[in-house]
Amino acid sequence: MDHIDWLNKNCNGKVVSSEQAMSKIKKGSRVFIGTGCGEPQHLIRAMVGDLSLQDILIYQMLSLTLAEYVNDPAFLSRFSLKLFFISSAMRKAAFEGKIDYVPAYLSQIPELFANKTIGLDVALVQVSPPDQFGYCSLGISVDITRSGMENSRLVIAQVNPRMPRTLGDSFVHIDEFDYLVVHEEPILEALTRIADSPIVQRISHYVSQLVNDEATLQIGFGQLPHAILKFLDTKKDLGIHTQVITDGFLPLFEKRVITNKKKSLLPGKVVASLCMGSRQLYDYIDNNPMFCFLGSEIVSDPTNIARNDNLISISSALEVDLTGQVCSDSIGYLFYSGIGDQVDFLRGSAMSKGGFSIIALPSTAQNEKMSRIVANLSEGAGVATTRGDVNFVVTEYGIAELKGKSIYQRVMELAQIAHPKFREGLIDEAKKHHYVFSDQFPPHQEDLLFLEGYKKTVQLRNGKTIEFRPLLPSDEFAFRNFFYSLQAETIYYRFFYHRRLFPHKAIQEEWANVDYRKNMSIIGLTSSGGHKEIMAIGSYAQTEHDRSEIGLMVSEDFQGQGVGSHLLEVLEKIARENDYKGFIAHVMKGNVSMIHVFKKRYPNLKIEPWDNEVAIQMDFEEKDLLE
Repeated sequence: MDHIDWLNKNCNGKVVSSEQAMSKIKKGSRVFIGTGCGEPQHLIRAMVGDLSLQDILIYQMLSLTLAEYVNDPAFLSRFSLKLFFISSAMRKAAFEGKIDYVPAYLSQIPELFANKTIGLDVALVQVSPPDQFGYCSLGISVDITRSGMENSRLVIAQVNPRMPRTLGDSFVHIDEFDYLVVHEEPILEALTRIADSPIVQRISHYVSQLVNDEATLQIGFGQLPHAILKFLDTKKDLGIHTQVITDGFLPLFEKRVITNKKKSLLPGKVVASLCMGSRQLYDYIDNNPMFCFLGSEIVSDPTNIARNDNLISISSALEVDLTGQVCSDSIGYLFYSGIGDQVDFLRGSAMSKGGFSIIALPSTAQNEKMSRIVANLSEGAGVATTRGDVNFVVTEYGIAELKGKSIYQRVMELAQIAHPKFREGLIDEAKKHHYVFSDQFPPHQEDLLFLEGYKKTVQLRNGKTIEFRPLLPSDEFAFRNFFYSLQAETIYYRFFYHRRLFPHKAIQEEWANVDYRKNMSIIGLTSSGGHKEIMAIGSYAQTEHDRSEIGLMVSEDFQGQGVGSHLLEVLEKIARENDYKGFIAHVMKGNVSMIHVFKKRYPNLKIEPWDNEVAIQMDFEEKDLLE
């Protein structure tokens, strides 16, 4: 017995034609339609084709099929569209004022239906054929669809054999439907992919640095977050708790990069709410017990998100201002997308043990004519995410960490990852707003991607892990805190006098003199309480055409762990690349440990005694210079 015969036998006259189903809708009704690729195309076209339907108010999260009609004045005279998220297909219509945008957190939309803040009369949904027990699956659209259906007086379902049967909270018994329209047609596919450009590759490179093995990921709406996925294919045992599943996940499923083994909430399961992709993806999730599809009020609830340890939220934005405010739903006064679940996941990840959020965006728009890191959001732009919710911001120029940072620090972090040609202008604007000091130097106006090659991670003898990287303008406060944490003797050995103050001007001059070639500073960082602190600094500065003077400082807690030797190794590598033949150093005679560090690497060094110090000349090995 096929599903049509089964339905006719068991559904007591509920099986009707689309025309008969539409005749049950009254004029002036408020109609909910299922989401995105899961929307019931046949029912939508039948509704639009029924000319008796007038003054219909439509609510939908992601709308695709209706894009075929929004330029028709006759359609707009009969239907009003209210969308919670503006798809690319609907963007032009939104700009032209043909649809109405409803800003709302995705996790809260179901409650808006339930408490009648948004009243619904009719729900049009699409489901799989029922099983032997009479249960249909909402398939690739559970999200707010279940709630929309449960809170409507009249529910009409399109039964489509091509709808995947997803597991989780997706099942609805045929008794819950008022009418069933059997119509087979291809499920909508969402195949648009962002170009694998150098910018995407560089953004992905930086995001990958932040994502650890065994993390649980949320990937936000938008092409860029999903394009980043392919660059996470070397990670291990990732988990997924996210709103939407796209084709970007498929390679990670197939390579067993995503195993969900280490998830603290529903281990072994991909938790999601909807699916938008290719037929290949729909076939993969069909009856796949790895997937658990739940409503948006569950998936996007910050308290549920926080139950995932090490939850990393990756989303995108249109603009970020220098204080950390994020606009993700409008370009000026033009509504572009929607609030979606960005805030839900940023707050949930912040409450997650070991969790955090990443907002990724290209540094520019309109062929580099406009900066997306801005002094202030565009006129009319909405603050989708407040400055207090933002943690990491990533562009193709690096990573800015904002959590717990002052406005001054945020300005420096964000200007540093802006496109080089906009950095000086951003600092000038920040000075006008009194965000930074009036004598503030701007970050270097060049692409410093080559600095990635100077990063190194080392495990010390005591088991702690140290990250070495070049000093950046945004390190000023960490740089200052490092010096004030040192004992007087350590400072005396480095500066040859009892230096007590490290003011802004002096520290700024320190990093302003770093050109990352002839003059360089490398810092050592260690994790402490969820953030990184400087525990060592090594610098060299040009003194002769082929030699530079070097100085090292290591926190007392890390002395004797080989930190100085590692710093020396990193600095020598950079010095060689910049055509230096060796180092010189001036060291206090009593600083025996530092002299030992130099001797260990350069056993043939030359020492010339002065009054209370020694001058040390260290030549790089000739055989190494030829390699």
